[in-house]
Amino acid sequence: MVKDCALVSISTGEKAYTLAELAERLKKADPACIYHHFWSRHLRPSFDHPEFHNDFAAWVHQEIRDRVLAERLNLIAPNEYRDIEVLRETLLVYIQERIFEDEYLGWRKADNPFYFVKSQLVIFDTGLRIEWPYQIADALESFSPGSIFFHFIDARRRHPQGLDDFRDWISKFPSEYKPLEDLIARVDPFFLSLYEIRDFLVRHIRAFCAKMQAKREFYERKIRGSS
Repeated sequence: MVKDCALVSISTGEKAYTLAELAERLKKADPACIYHHFWSRHLRPSFDHPEFHNDFAAWVHQEIRDRVLAERLNLIAPNEYRDIEVLRETLLVYIQERIFEDEYLGWRKADNPFYFVKSQLVIFDTGLRIEWPYQIADALESFSPGSIFFHFIDARRRHPQGLDDFRDWISKFPSEYKPLEDLIARVDPFFLSLYEIRDFLVRHIRAFCAKMQAKREFYERKIRGSS
């Protein structure tokens, strides 16, 4: 069952004008806020590939004008953190360390505050069904960005082992498909756009399935030749 989703942004009413305020607000921020400020950019309309990959790094660069901290925050890959509280703590450590390095920086006031926003996904059924792994590549070509986000990114938050829906589904098939799981696991969901993720999956899954089909035909010919 292929699903699609849309992102609804919800203001929390919290904002920060300085790094010191940002750190204080982060300590009490709803986990959904932290998730939003790392991942929601995937579903925002954009015509370029952003230099900074999360809202915290972008704000520090644009408003606080501290590239050192912005680049440190930009290196945080949220997909490597299964626990949002550990991700929160990592953010706080980076910010507090930078304030310790430059005390004045902690109180430099931004012209535009950082607004704490959380998001809610509106999910709906596309009506598309996939029966076998070899059908994935063709089906993926019609996936919207929302479908990629729901099944490849948000699924990791929902799954007990942090798997995307593709790997979780393929794991239920015979072991010959295990290399396909490993291939999908190579895709970095954070530093690629949803379109880049889709294109990578289509290209590599199609190549994998073609190799499997060629191997099957080879053994079938061999069996027929020996009979």
